[in-house]
Amino acid sequence: MGDDWLFHALLLLGLLWLSVMLSGLWPRGRGATGQMTPTPAQPIIKRCTDPKPFPGLTTKPPCEACEHVVAPYQQAPTVPPPLLMFTRGRRRARNTQQHFCLDHECAYDGWVGRGNIRANGHPGGARWRQLQCLVCHTYFQETHGTPMHSTRVSPELLVWAVSALAEGLGIRAVARVFEVDPNTVLH
Repeated sequence: MGDDWLFHALLLLGLLWLSVMLSGLWPRGRGATGQMTPTPAQPIIKRCTDPKPFPGLTTKPPCEACEHVVAPYQQAPTVPPPLLMFTRGRRRARNTQQHFCLDHECAYDGWVGRGNIRANGHPGGARWRQLQCLVCHTYFQETHGTPMHSTRVSPELLVWAVSALAEGLGIRAVARVFEVDPNTVLH
């Protein structure tokens, strides 16, 4: 019987404590209708719809004194270098019209079919030809800039290995299937 009396006393004490805490947290000064005081709305900022020119792309000079100065990005395109024609000696058997010089300091850099490239054989018995620019005497492989550059694997094997990788086969699995080193597959 004593335990019931203690339980009821603690329950009454807990309810009193809860009512005191809630009365302290309850907001005061509100009307009975529950209306809130209105707050002013933020003013809507109207943005300018006029296009503003990007400072790097303006074509009109800022003043009349600057009109005679040409900006560096407005230079006229360069004239292609002259077409090289060799009349002496035998004609070259290899067509190198689709290749261009890779030296950035050469006048023929990036110009295709100007007659400045010649085939120079297969150095070291390699699969790919070595090409030479006749103007700057730069040597490079015909596969420069392609996935075949600096590879000793046959093109057919490379195509099969890349397709196996694209299908989701792992690097080590492709190396096992095609019997090559995993570093070769990674490269």
